[in-house]
Amino acid sequence: MDILIKNCRLLGSEKLFDVGIEDGRIKEIKEKANGRMNDKAREEIDAGGRLLTSSFFNMHFHLDTVFTAGQPRYNASGTLLEGIEIWEERKKSLTEKDVIERCEKAVEIFTLYGTTFIRTHADTTEKELTSLKALLKAKKLFGDLCDIQITAFPQDGILTQKENAELLEKAAELGADCIGMIPHNEYTREDGIDSIRIAFDIAQRHNKDVDGHVDETDDPDSKFLEVVAAETIKRSYQKRVIAGHTTAMGSYDNAYAFKLFGTLKKAEITIVSNPLVNANLQGRFDSYPKRRGLTRMKELLNSGINVCLGHDDMLDPWYPLGTGDMLQVLFMALHLAHFTSREELLNALDLITTNGAKALRLNDYGIAPGKKANLVLLNAKNEIDALRILGPPLLVIKEGRIVASTIDGPKIYRKGKPKEVELFTS
Repeated sequence: MDILIKNCRLLGSEKLFDVGIEDGRIKEIKEKANGRMNDKAREEIDAGGRLLTSSFFNMHFHLDTVFTAGQPRYNASGTLLEGIEIWEERKKSLTEKDVIERCEKAVEIFTLYGTTFIRTHADTTEKELTSLKALLKAKKLFGDLCDIQITAFPQDGILTQKENAELLEKAAELGADCIGMIPHNEYTREDGIDSIRIAFDIAQRHNKDVDGHVDETDDPDSKFLEVVAAETIKRSYQKRVIAGHTTAMGSYDNAYAFKLFGTLKKAEITIVSNPLVNANLQGRFDSYPKRRGLTRMKELLNSGINVCLGHDDMLDPWYPLGTGDMLQVLFMALHLAHFTSREELLNALDLITTNGAKALRLNDYGIAPGKKANLVLLNAKNEIDALRILGPPLLVIKEGRIVASTIDGPKIYRKGKPKEVELFTS
């Protein structure tokens, strides 16, 4: 075998296991009580009773805006709208080199923290499509560290400029994986509805999934998610649609929300919550009580709707912080959603692992013989400590290769060669 991880714990069990990896996949899992594996391995790692999980998903991020905080100015109001205004100024100076260099640093950090799957959004309302073209190159350049999917994202809206729909179509032709939308940012409710239909039309023409920013506002009258769900059902696009943010749901009347859950379940839509960033952006127009910008995670999950988490932003016009650690995102989500019963905590890692695999329809993900060896060895001996202590894992494995380690300092491995990861911003 290539790698043997000895004496590790797996989710939901107090027992110790040995996990063998060969040719990029999990070859064998053996309970320690039944004796050690007979196969020799080129590299053996003693986990010392620590928790081995599948690697993490960041299901909503903006790699094109990462590390642009303060360029050309900082967001003084902390609002979503000022962030959009600042990015409008910054994207005038975008180059592919600029985007790729910032993207590389972000991917290295995410990999170090155990994330090997990123769904990123690329702004397509810049006429040269610089972000999209750069991220298509980054997807290939950094694919050894992280699998990147790209959503063509009309940041300024689809109908706010006459060429934006054409640019979205061109993005699909150039190779974007998904088609995005932002209906709450259109000029009118009617334009928002039309923009949803345009996005679905483009997605269907090019056989792409749909991944929209939907109802990212505290406005209880922003109800575009119901339109997205209805279009999904009418077009038989179940399991191919993701709605990000949906923070207006936190302000909906309970009777309306209950009806909406039934439609979402029928549409088999995945909801992606971004608790770090939305806790920062939302509630800015409130006095007290202040809303905290979270969709109804607990109620959605209890209704049988798939929910995942995204980091969304890091050191950019919308969020002045960010570590790249999906465990930190999960930590914030658990607090804001009151997701802290014993059972909820023990199952919490699903929000950044198996639920992401479900959203992307990955059948070879998980810890079982024959599955791809995408694994994270956490510096924790149980689920509670993983959520409590946080921090980077000891080891990250992507398709059977060690791609990151913190055992002897924070390092990633490109073509087998170690490279120290710089976590500081200056």
